[in-house]
Amino acid sequence: MGQSYRTDLTDEQWELLRKLIPPAKVGGRPRSVNMRAVINGIFYVLVAGCAWSLLPHDFPKWKTVYHYFRQWRLDGDWERIHEQLRQWMRATCNRHPSPSAAILDSQSVETATMIHLGVGYDAGKQVKGRKRHILVDTLGLLMVVVVTAANLPEREGAKLILPEFGLSRWR
Repeated sequence: MGQSYRTDLTDEQWELLRKLIPPAKVGGRPRSVNMRAVINGIFYVLVAGCAWSLLPHDFPKWKTVYHYFRQWRLDGDWERIHEQLRQWMRATCNRHPSPSAAILDSQSVETATMIHLGVGYDAGKQVKGRKRHILVDTLGLLMVVVVTAANLPEREGAKLILPEFGLSRWR
């Protein structure tokens, strides 16, 4: 299968990812949709930033693509897939699959004028909007992202992220 869009998976990428796709649910109709096309459709929407209903017609129906995206998000499958790929990448770089150190940072970004929920004012950066708290490993591979109102201090954002990794403090 050749690439139609820049966001489409290569054959090598698909071979890695194919093994991580959740199996079809037991019972009901057998899965008939091409899962590679579903993944390519999800990547297209996320990179293009378009509405699901604007997915080009050479992908599966947008409601089908959105259904899988949403179901995998709710079931935690995206996090599981991401974690497995991150561990594989670390092993490829001759690193232990689990990092021994991580880097935590935050960034305040302005939001659209119509957005009111979860918005705050970061007086230090003079930005009204939201704040991304990001934890990466020593290779720069994403471990977790938490989005809060911009007025939440970095220390409080760290308290939201660190317990997830069994950490209670940082240096």
